[in-house]
Amino acid sequence: MSAIRLLVLGAVRQHGRAHGYQVRNDLEYWGAHEWSNAKPGSIYHALKQMAKQGLLLAHDVAPSTAGGPPRTEYELTEAGEREYLALLREALVRPGQKLDELTAGVGFIVDLPRAEAIALLKQRVAALDAWQAEVTQEWAPPSDTPEEWGHIGEIMKLWVHSTRSGAEWTRGLIQRLEDGAYVMAGEGERSVDVLPDGAENPYADRKKGH
Repeated sequence: MSAIRLLVLGAVRQHGRAHGYQVRNDLEYWGAHEWSNAKPGSIYHALKQMAKQGLLLAHDVAPSTAGGPPRTEYELTEAGEREYLALLREALVRPGQKLDELTAGVGFIVDLPRAEAIALLKQRVAALDAWQAEVTQEWAPPSDTPEEWGHIGEIMKLWVHSTRSGAEWTRGLIQRLEDGAYVMAGEGERSVDVLPDGAENPYADRKKGH
């Protein structure tokens, strides 16, 4: 899957209709340019590409009275909505994806019904636990004879540690959702702002340099 596709579709979707600069500004405000490939060129390319693929509908908007070229606004088509939700679900449930994909999925998790989000995360935990068990039983070096594996054994230990910590974090998120955290899909109105009211943007200073 592609993190940039999920990020761009999600950013457009939360506004209903958005132009490229708005999408870029939202993702930069979120810091996505720091932890993913959501750079300006990638964002505009993704918008145009997904419009060609029928996932986005492009609208040419008249230029302002101050002049300048027409501005293109985008909105999700029915196919785009299906693609967005499929990418979101995959990002949450698949244990082996890149961190930017998981991060994007968590960023848009509130677009899913609470019960579905919890179910997907439980699938993720089960897959992580199964992978950890397989690595531990079949691949990890015995703890009392690490010299038999040399430094390669550190790779196996890294896998186990990363998988264990990932499962622990996911269980924590499941518990928070079960306790009623966040406004999920179908639970009422919520702001389209990335950060809660009053929260400082940790990327604000760095964003000025972009």
